[in-house]
Amino acid sequence: MSDETSATIRSARGDWAAEHRLRYLQSGGADGHIEDLTPVGGRPFATNCLLKYHGRKSGRTFITGLTYADIAGEVVICGSKGGADKHPDWYLNLIAQPEVEFQIATQAFRGTWREPEGDERAKIWTFFVDCHPFYIPYQASTSRLLPLVLLQAVTPIPVFKESDATGIRPS
Repeated sequence: MSDETSATIRSARGDWAAEHRLRYLQSGGADGHIEDLTPVGGRPFATNCLLKYHGRKSGRTFITGLTYADIAGEVVICGSKGGADKHPDWYLNLIAQPEVEFQIATQAFRGTWREPEGDERAKIWTFFVDCHPFYIPYQASTSRLLPLVLLQAVTPIPVFKESDATGIRPS
């Protein structure tokens, strides 16, 4: 998929993504954790988390909603950018920092992250696309390997608030 095609998909889903993020934040995580993603090829009971990170250039704080799966006590997210040829900004910013903050429903955590490799990555990819099948065509549409990131909760922190974000990414 070209970056242009990916931008078209993001544009069409932009309002949904922004509205979803806002609902998740304003409800403290009570609304937005579970979403029906069948309109985009997903499952009707799809899990979503929030990722908080700092811009590697701007220093601003961003909060992005992402689908996730839980495997062996770790949270797995995917840097798909809708199958674009470039990695999403959240991923590029995440790999530039040693820790991560994420929220699942009404609980938020500071933790660590890592990228699985080899056989472990293959196993996790199979599990992840079973949970969220729309990532299969995303991977097929680009030559880059979509990164998988495993998040490990270390310390509970307060849930995210809309005011925590000092920057807003265009959808």
